[in-house]
Amino acid sequence: MALHHILISVGSNIERSKHVRLARLALELHFESVKCSSVYESEAVGFHGEAFYNLVVEAQTSLSVEKVCEILKQIEAQNGRRKSDKKFSSRTLDLDLLTYDCAVIEQPVVLPREEILTNAFVLWPLAELVPNNIHPIVKQTYRDLWHSFDQTAQNLWPIKFAWNEG
Repeated sequence: MALHHILISVGSNIERSKHVRLARLALELHFESVKCSSVYESEAVGFHGEAFYNLVVEAQTSLSVEKVCEILKQIEAQNGRRKSDKKFSSRTLDLDLLTYDCAVIEQPVVLPREEILTNAFVLWPLAELVPNNIHPIVKQTYRDLWHSFDQTAQNLWPIKFAWNEG
C-alpha cells in the first residue's frame, strides 16, 4: 500500500502546552513517521486573543485526503473544539492539512492550503521541518519562500517546548 506524505499545521491558544502534546500523541496514533517542527509562539491573527503555540507536523499515511481530514476534525473535537466555533476565535486545537503529496485540489479541502503563503506561523515551521520540499503551485522550496516572506508582518518566535510534562 502506497504511503502519502502529509504536512499538518497545529495551533492552540487555550491550555496550549496540554493541547499541543495531546495533538502529537493523537497524530502518532493515526499516522506513521511523525516528525514535528519546533514550537513557535505567535500573536493571534485575525482577532484579539491569547498568543498561540504553532508547529507543523510531517507524517506518512495510506489514508485518503477525506479520511485524513476526518481524523483531524475528530482529534480537534476530542480536545474540546466545537464546530460552532467562529473561524477567528480562541481554540483548544486547530489541525489543518497543509499538503498531501503534491496534490493540487479544491475538494474535499483546498490543497495546498492557501495560508502556507500568507501566515508566518505556518511558513516558518515548514521552512524548518521540510526546507527543500517544493510548494506544489509556486514551485519554490519552503526555505526560499520563508526567506522572501515579509518576516516583520507577524510577531512569531520559536520557544523551548517540553514534550514531556513536568
